[in-house]
Amino acid sequence: MHPVTRADFDQYMVPNYAPAQWLPVRGQGSRLWDQHGRDYLDLAAGIAVTSLGHCHPAMVKALTEQAQQLWHVSNTLTNEPALRLARKLVDATFAERVFFCNSGAEANEAAFKLARKVASDRDPARDEIIAASNSFHGRTLFTVSVGGQPKYSEGFGPRPQAISHVPYNDIAALRAAVSARTCAIVVEPVQGEGGVLPASREYLQAARELADAHGALLIFDEVQTGVGRTGALYAYQQYGVTPDILTSAKGLGGGFPIGAMLTTSEIAQHFSVGTHGTTYGGNPLACAVAEAVIDTVNTAEVQANVTARAAQLRAGLEALNAELGLFAEVRGMGLLLGAVLNDHYAGRAGEVVAKAAEAGVIVLQAGPNVVRFAPSLVIGEGEVSEALGRLGSALQAFAG
Repeated sequence: MHPVTRADFDQYMVPNYAPAQWLPVRGQGSRLWDQHGRDYLDLAAGIAVTSLGHCHPAMVKALTEQAQQLWHVSNTLTNEPALRLARKLVDATFAERVFFCNSGAEANEAAFKLARKVASDRDPARDEIIAASNSFHGRTLFTVSVGGQPKYSEGFGPRPQAISHVPYNDIAALRAAVSARTCAIVVEPVQGEGGVLPASREYLQAARELADAHGALLIFDEVQTGVGRTGALYAYQQYGVTPDILTSAKGLGGGFPIGAMLTTSEIAQHFSVGTHGTTYGGNPLACAVAEAVIDTVNTAEVQANVTARAAQLRAGLEALNAELGLFAEVRGMGLLLGAVLNDHYAGRAGEVVAKAAEAGVIVLQAGPNVVRFAPSLVIGEGEVSEALGRLGSALQAFAG
């Protein structure tokens, strides 16, 4: 049999990614091993996805048991895992109705379509979606157009219209933009790809008030912040601001593809039979795994660990910075943190990611200036300490 190597990517795959030169072959908890047996401490979690680490026993059990029962039935039938998961999400949030899909982009696509459908049913002249500059909402043509990063939407022909962008955390700009034409305001409680930048409480409160005053819907994209990552099941609960529609994915499946759109019964009724769908959405395998994730994450024990490990990681980064002077600030919420490179090192976050991998620790970037950390929610104190040690070596090598 032909041995698999990184060179196979360059030979067989569409070149829209530039993956690292090493191949992971096994994972356990917050550790990965490559083809040569070298271990890496994972502070990236597959971009905030493997919320319980790699091969968590509760997830393995749920998937294995469901795999021997029922894999797929399509949306012409429903199934027990999907209904159990929907009930648990409703019980744990503001939502009364749930739509399942396969990714964050699909969850946002559904949310944006639903907002437009509600507007169309109520007032066809109301079609504008207002989003934030530097936001990220997915890679479909609609979601990438709502996202406030033109580099991702240019080069694909005409884009969906009636989409406006205003600066993030700028209440005055948002107030000036919202009008009788606005059907939805879309916000990430923490901008992930845009630099791990948390919203202020006042900004989200203003978005809620403006949506109410103008008859628009408020959509929170919690694809990256949701399912325990910020220290609550969903970040909106920490802000005390409730959206009309919330999207979830990434950590929801702990590594198994699933997305969800949560909303109220009144809004959900506008998606009547046949208006929207997905072949795999609500897949029994995905929902069984996500149910195990929710059961594990939505506990005082795991949320306490998120708070404690976030404080440990932030303190460790601050200590390294006191020694090396690389970062202008460390920001974020819970176990979604961003270390912002100072002006002297601006634009070099990718180099830090590469140096970290050489030292055996996996981190991310969020734009050219921010090193992003999004480890497992159940990572241990010792693993964080070990990872900080390796990261310190990497940062020293980077600083030269």
